[in-house]
Amino acid sequence: MEMKKATTYTLRNKGQSYNISSSTIRRLKTNQSVSTNTLDALCHILGCTLPDIVEFIPDHTD
Repeated sequence: MEMKKATTYTLRNKGQSYNISSSTIRRLKTNQSVSTNTLDALCHILGCTLPDIVEFIPDHTD
């Protein structure tokens, strides 16, 4: 978002057409899980690809 100069306000406005709710934006801000549909919508809104917005960090529970 920083590279695209986008804010949560941008996500709220553009996200309406992609059904991104305010609770989903809150989940993003607190690094909680979101759906693949949300990730797809973010890529469309920000004009980027999945590796630009996602980092896999394994949890160390077996």
